[in-house]
Amino acid sequence: MEFSTINLILVNVEDNFKFHGRRRLLALELKKKGIVNKQIIKSIESVPRHLFVDPGLSEQAYVDKALPIESNQTISQPYTVAFQTQLLNPVSGEKILEIGTGSGYQTSILCFLKTDVYTIERNHNLFRSTTKLFNRLNINPVRFKYGDGYKGLIDDSPFDGILITAGSQNVPEDLLKQLKVGGRMVVPIGKKIQVMTKITRISINDFKKETFGNFKFVPMLKEKD
Repeated sequence: MEFSTINLILVNVEDNFKFHGRRRLLALELKKKGIVNKQIIKSIESVPRHLFVDPGLSEQAYVDKALPIESNQTISQPYTVAFQTQLLNPVSGEKILEIGTGSGYQTSILCFLKTDVYTIERNHNLFRSTTKLFNRLNINPVRFKYGDGYKGLIDDSPFDGILITAGSQNVPEDLLKQLKVGGRMVVPIGKKIQVMTKITRISINDFKKETFGNFKFVPMLKEKD
């Protein structure tokens, strides 16, 4: 079965009508919770989340909750993924930097939306396993780097959007510098509980900050692991 929009080809992996149906139900649930972007809803219906979790958790993959992955990390709740993506509002062809590749599910959503995805993962075990998964499913971000997300990708900047999938105690100033004028950063800011924050670069030196409620993420850490 081929998900041609993200060039995702399932080879020797299981996807079936049961999982298709669960994705449709999940998409309907997210619409009721306020996800109105039709392309994001379509991405939730199309990207097989059960392939991004341990096979033992596949029956829970389309419940709207976070699930554990390796290295004491999590795959975010589908609503959170959709909400962050909707705040970022990526447009086809834009350069998007993702900080915290994790399982690769959010990366795949961004690829589905036909953005040029640059993504960084600091945990080497996750980097290796997600690299294998991307190869297996033919998911091709422009760049997938093992490195310190706080540093971003200065050589590839500026970016139209930066999406941070871990909780940062403060606004990552080095990443703000990598935004284009008009670019947006979506980042959860705080310690135990984070406030979802959207920062728009409105000029070389000026930024607009908006907040969108409380969430809970694993912490954003410096340096490689």
